[in-house]
Amino acid sequence: MEAINAPKGVPDYVPPRSRDFYTVQEQLSSPARLSGYEYIELPVFEATELFERGVGVSTDVVQKEMYTFTDRGDRSITLRPEGTAGVMRAVIENRLDKGSLPVKLWYRGPFFRAERPQQGRYRQLQQVGVEAIGSNDAIIDAEVIAIADQSYRSLGLQDFHLDLTSLGCSKCRPAYRVLLQEFLNKCDLDQETRARAELNPLRVLDDKREIVAAQLVDAPLMIDSLCGQCQQHYDEVRKYLQIFGVVWNEAPRMVRGLDYYTRTTFEFVHPGLGAQSGIGGGGRYDGLMSELGGSDLSGIGFGIGVDRTLLACEAEGLTPLHKAIIDVFVIPVEVENRKQCVALLVQLRRAGIAADLCVDNRSIKSAMKVANNTNAPLVLILGPDELKTQSAIIKEMSSGDQQSVPAEATTLIPQLQEMLRTLREEQS
Repeated sequence: MEAINAPKGVPDYVPPRSRDFYTVQEQLSSPARLSGYEYIELPVFEATELFERGVGVSTDVVQKEMYTFTDRGDRSITLRPEGTAGVMRAVIENRLDKGSLPVKLWYRGPFFRAERPQQGRYRQLQQVGVEAIGSNDAIIDAEVIAIADQSYRSLGLQDFHLDLTSLGCSKCRPAYRVLLQEFLNKCDLDQETRARAELNPLRVLDDKREIVAAQLVDAPLMIDSLCGQCQQHYDEVRKYLQIFGVVWNEAPRMVRGLDYYTRTTFEFVHPGLGAQSGIGGGGRYDGLMSELGGSDLSGIGFGIGVDRTLLACEAEGLTPLHKAIIDVFVIPVEVENRKQCVALLVQLRRAGIAADLCVDNRSIKSAMKVANNTNAPLVLILGPDELKTQSAIIKEMSSGDQQSVPAEATTLIPQLQEMLRTLREEQS
């Protein structure tokens, strides 16, 4: 019988690389938690209409990339391709917008797009996202961007950069739309691109084909058509970004892949990833909540690609990132020591010390190899002599130093905790 493989474009993360993946995911969400953002758990699938209305029918996401199916109740259901629309739906449905504003939320998990699989571009992609809903203040824009920036820096990444622009608002966009369409009408575009220009001309600016891109060199830019309020808002965002210590590049030609973006729009790019260089991005989405049947509240957010961020870390040689999955590895040298070791293992875990036990009656040499693979900073060894003297040997793996200590839990556990605390302080 043939083995069954994972679907194409769906990556597995198995040890030891899964430890790096987990570390990246945890670190990317940490700055949001430290900034007062609360966790929200979203459904993996939603009504298809949510993404058609929320993401935009003119986008490639809706037209080409969604996994949509009819369920047993004859309802059209779609696996979530992005997070913002689902967050807005949850905020409206659970009346979070009726409480204290802004509503600050973060989320993580898998998202699904039927794209052509390649490195860093998967059909099941993992993201960490942040949304701040209910404030027009430029400080919030800068804060959200700074959270994303700090998320990357917390992993040690250095070679990325931030592209920033403003896409205007409902007041200044219509006039720019006319200006851009007039320009595009003079270009030699194929029928499909021409139809896209009629539906949403900004989408054409995102066309990567040389035959199209070459004609767009002199295209009018939204940044040159901002109304007074949008220009003031953009100026304030950049002022606060300086205070947050965030560096950016002006990117007036940037167009995000979702229709709901307005005003502040941004993308983080890492050149070490080749063609798929975007590692995260987002922007403000004035009008999205009302489009989905809620209050007329503004919001801003981002989605960070965990898969691509991991690849960026690997490109910079920052892996293995994983910390030890356990603190203490317990080794019984003889069969007679196994009972005592299991009792110690239980007490260690109850005391909050991550611990594991060497099984299968391995030799001490084989057991130490297993201990090395766990990356445990401390190894606890109990042999025949230790059984007689009611003691244990603690070995510090980084230095090779070892000492004999009483095996009584009330003495042993505080000593292990102090040693672990010292090792962590030395590493930080």
